[in-house]
Amino acid sequence: MVVLAASVISKSGKVLVSRQFVDMSRIRIEGLLAAFPKLVGTGKQHTYVETENVRYVYQPIEALNLLLVTNKQSNILEDLETLRMLSKLVPEYAYSLDEEGICKTAFELIFAFDEVISLGHKENVTVAQVKQYCEMESHEEKLHKLVMQSKINETKDVMKRKASEIDKSKIEKNRGDKGGFMSLQSMGSGRLESSFSDMSISSSGTGFGSGSGFGLNSDVESFTSKAKGRPPSSATAPPKGFGMQLGKSQRTNQFLESLKAEGEVILEDAQPKAGQSRSAAPPLTDPITLTVEEKLNVMLKRDGGVSNFDVQGTLSLQILSQEDGLIQVQIENGGNPGILFKTHPNMNKELFSNENILGLKDPNRPFPTGQAGEAGGVGLLKWRMQSADESMVPLTINCWPSVSGNETYVSIEYEALLEFDLQTVVISVPLPALREAPNVKQIDGEWRYDSRNSVLEWSILLIDKSNRSGSMEFVVPPVDSSAFFPISVRFSATSTYSGLKVVNILPIRGGPAPKFSQRTHLITENYQVV
Repeated sequence: MVVLAASVISKSGKVLVSRQFVDMSRIRIEGLLAAFPKLVGTGKQHTYVETENVRYVYQPIEALNLLLVTNKQSNILEDLETLRMLSKLVPEYAYSLDEEGICKTAFELIFAFDEVISLGHKENVTVAQVKQYCEMESHEEKLHKLVMQSKINETKDVMKRKASEIDKSKIEKNRGDKGGFMSLQSMGSGRLESSFSDMSISSSGTGFGSGSGFGLNSDVESFTSKAKGRPPSSATAPPKGFGMQLGKSQRTNQFLESLKAEGEVILEDAQPKAGQSRSAAPPLTDPITLTVEEKLNVMLKRDGGVSNFDVQGTLSLQILSQEDGLIQVQIENGGNPGILFKTHPNMNKELFSNENILGLKDPNRPFPTGQAGEAGGVGLLKWRMQSADESMVPLTINCWPSVSGNETYVSIEYEALLEFDLQTVVISVPLPALREAPNVKQIDGEWRYDSRNSVLEWSILLIDKSNRSGSMEFVVPPVDSSAFFPISVRFSATSTYSGLKVVNILPIRGGPAPKFSQRTHLITENYQVV
């Protein structure tokens, strides 16, 4: 059997996708495809049509025709088997079985056709194998990308060092011309702030009972010592030996990048994650920002039931300007009797108990200002809730492994019990050490296999009322059911168990209430099925 071409053609004869497998002229292929609609006719259920030179084997798919053009000496049974395999692949890759859906995935269909037919002959493959082959990455391509990214990163580092050298040379020059540290003021507040931020000078004393200020002594000393230890440089004549050395640490970066590509956590990348998460948060624009955060710790039993359910919440306050520090915060909780609230020791407990107002014991004392780093501001209120009721759990996971012959079929189902909209849900299932990725038969969402840690990650972008439940099924070699536990879950939500809301900001000295904003989020700290 020799397949000359495989095509997807509309009922009107428009060629949507076509793949040629033998050495033929383009005009010849176009002529064969153009003749096909005239040979089919109407009102007949053909499976093939023969001419003097070729055989057309086709199958209708809704408003389309899947067509194979073969030579007349080919086996018709093999032709039909190849056609059936291609008919299974078209719905797998096409968004919809119409002209628009086929055209959007034309390249994916061509690649899939190439895996089924090689040089005109059918390959012995399944649909799952074709999908796996099409998703596989090239090691050479990955290595090339790592090398290019390494060069880009090193070039950026050199640019940052050069910019720092130029800035410091300007500072040295200004100090030499005008004398003294006070000449730094001539550079403007923007350059001074950027220089201080580069030296990691952070504000301190933002908690209760302490003032705020910069630790200038130690930081300025370190700054001047660095300047003295290096000969003064000029903006027009940079020091020698600092050229762009792209290949300096290329091997080290390639090795680290390859480890990260396999899922290994590198210490250099693990440390800045907190800074990345803080920078990802939207910047504060309102004078006052209140953040309601709840952390969820849940331990579920694999056979049903709850081993541990614990919610810990905080209400924190961030004030940008000291002028807005003399305030009180009026809140409203959801009235959940299972939640125990606890105020900060410097807060007026009677005022909170009687009127749900958070204010300092000394009303003439303002709240501290500034953003308090990882703490997210000044903590005003804490609460905690514990329960053994499984209906309080936002997301339950059921895992059903079953061994059949030389394979283990694993079915996993999630169900959202509460009316929370869960965002960026990731369900991590540990797997035994596998030589290849598991065969995922069915999934609601996306999946990724971490071969380094042997973990299958099931990702759902959003769980709301439209998809309160979902399932995934995959196949691995025979293994004990305990190998798939503990299953870890992480997600976030904008709803909380306490239902706490900030009603109003009350200025102590009267006048209009300052503008404020409120952030509310629920996150998982430890959520497992054991």
